[in-house]
Amino acid sequence: MKILSFDSSAKTASVAVTDGETILSECFVNAGLTHSRTLMPMVDNALKQADMKIEEIDAFSVNSGPGSFTGIRIGVSAVKGLALANGKPCAGISTLEAIAYNFIDEDAIICASMDARCNQVYAALFKVKDGVITRICDDYAVPISELADKIAEFGDERIILAGDGAELFYNAVKDRLNNIILSSEFRRYQRAYGTALAAIRNNNFEDSSLLAPVYLRMPQAERELKLKKENK
Repeated sequence: MKILSFDSSAKTASVAVTDGETILSECFVNAGLTHSRTLMPMVDNALKQADMKIEEIDAFSVNSGPGSFTGIRIGVSAVKGLALANGKPCAGISTLEAIAYNFIDEDAIICASMDARCNQVYAALFKVKDGVITRICDDYAVPISELADKIAEFGDERIILAGDGAELFYNAVKDRLNNIILSSEFRRYQRAYGTALAAIRNNNFEDSSLLAPVYLRMPQAERELKLKKENK
């Protein structure tokens, strides 16, 4: 199965073309550019590098959240449009799960986290062993202190921190937890290739009409509006 995969869930953005679990091409940007400017040119570039046309793609996958509200909407909208126009299925993948797939060759617990502001992170834990990734908990928005309490339950087990919230979390808890390892930067961020691997392993392809963003919490504007109404 040839899959075109997307990530635009945070500052980084990437597009990958895969044939099964074999990566044919991948474009990755970490320059803070607007995803609406960069994503579709990256698609064209990735397809050219793989010497393929969009009509040869069998399915699409995208990180559907959590992450940047605008970034998620851009990625999900792009995939819905391409999947609908080409009559192909698509898969929505947790951004945190895609991060965990960067460490498929490890034997450890992966704590994937993304900066959610206000001293919180979006986080999830995954067990990696013998090339198999098993989810330990659902994605959730959590204060850094509560995530530290959760990780402390694993005792001395090796835990790798990844995602754009990893360094923030590491600096906040490194004096408390001695079994955490901050991942190297080249594997820290979500990549479209991880999105493709998760889609293949989960086999959760569906009609494009069912694909939707996953935010975990309301956008800031909605939260502020709700607070104003409650304080009236």
